[in-house]
Amino acid sequence: MWPTDEEQLAAVQLEIAAMAPPPWSPTRDRIGIGGCWACFPRGLSGPGAAGDPAWTASVVMASGRIVARHTTTGAAAAAYTPGLLALRDGALPEDAVRGLADRPDVLLLDATGRDHPRGCGLATHLGAVLDLPTVGVTHRPLLARGDWPADRQGATAPLRIDDAMVGCWLRTRAGARPLAVHPGWRADLDTAVGVVSLALAGRRTPEPLRGARRLARRSRAADAG
Repeated sequence: MWPTDEEQLAAVQLEIAAMAPPPWSPTRDRIGIGGCWACFPRGLSGPGAAGDPAWTASVVMASGRIVARHTTTGAAAAAYTPGLLALRDGALPEDAVRGLADRPDVLLLDATGRDHPRGCGLATHLGAVLDLPTVGVTHRPLLARGDWPADRQGATAPLRIDDAMVGCWLRTRAGARPLAVHPGWRADLDTAVGVVSLALAGRRTPEPLRGARRLARRSRAADAG
């Protein structure tokens, strides 16, 4: 059960942030990298509201191809508030991932980890709920700050809150805006960067996230038609 109010969610976030689960790292060459994406009705802007329809998809990729996929439909439980994303759609990605026939070794999602007011963004929170290593990948940080890395593929630069490094910028290809990489549940920064780099296929966004986003949008379009 996901928290249903801000006070309850804040308490859970602090509890998870204080945990120290054993770190995960790939133990074999072929790993299943999952991606999860939720989308809302076209034209929806601003923070949204409780009850907004949602289409969520998850995929697992291994050796460059999708080996499992699942889509779900549901509704947002609240409007979006920075630092409280789990109130809006925490249950949506959980349902989508639990529906996969093959469990991924690690999951990518559009959310932060330690770059968060209480050190527990949805990437970390969902990983704890699923007991699954997670990595957040976002277009920009939430609270952290740091200069962009050099303009070459694979270059990184730290993202910090005060003196604490909570993630990094990663240049996925030269000439493209870097992505913010967030260590989530059981993933340190080096592992997070390694997983994201492994999931790239010459594009700016990792393939599992692209695949999940495409699947979620197709589900939305099918319902609209």
